[in-house]
Amino acid sequence: MTTLNSHNIPRHVAIIMDGNGRWARQKGFGRVFGHEKGAETVRDVVTASREIGVRWLTLYAFSEENWKRPQHEIQALMKLLRRFLKRELDEMQENGIKLNTIGRIEKLPAATQEILLHTIQKTRENQDMVLTLALSYGGRQEIIDAVQAIARKVANHELDSSDITETLISNALYTQGMPDPDFLIRTSGEYRISNFLLWQLSYTELYITPTLWPDFTKAEYLRAISEYQHRERRFGSTGTGQ
Repeated sequence: MTTLNSHNIPRHVAIIMDGNGRWARQKGFGRVFGHEKGAETVRDVVTASREIGVRWLTLYAFSEENWKRPQHEIQALMKLLRRFLKRELDEMQENGIKLNTIGRIEKLPAATQEILLHTIQKTRENQDMVLTLALSYGGRQEIIDAVQAIARKVANHELDSSDITETLISNALYTQGMPDPDFLIRTSGEYRISNFLLWQLSYTELYITPTLWPDFTKAEYLRAISEYQHRERRFGSTGTGQ
């Protein structure tokens, strides 16, 4: 059993949940079955995060690039998301979990937007943990949207170009008000960040596991957090031992 230091829990964990399709293919099933199994892992990881004291959990649930997938798979993913939100609302309320979302939500089907916004509204007062779903999300598009918003303010003489700072840019991103991730987990063994939180991951600790997302257990999640606790975060400095 993994023992964690309760004083060194990452405040914000971000996860690229990869490998649902490969998991299903390896077992002789269609990709949609892999997504269904992956939703069970989401539930386990959300529960474990709350139990150990993670305050912010951000899951890369549906990227801008995912719109290129077959239409039947997209429809299944949206249906699965609606089902997940309906099923988990009571659990989120009971455990103080606030739902948040980042991305171009307006591109989601109307029925999905409706249940998503309903769940966000219902959980808005919860304070124990913030669960953020990145939906129709792309990191480059997020930066473009932020730059365009700032440029409009400069053009309207609401800002001077000399006023543009890291803080100003951070506050123009979808993640305004959120701390940058301390720890990023990517499953399925791919060594890339896939257009996820490009600005926010500047000093994030990375953890890559070959485990496919449906097989990513609570035990492995806790081992990943334990590894984070043994790292020294230097943020560009030489560290305490130098």
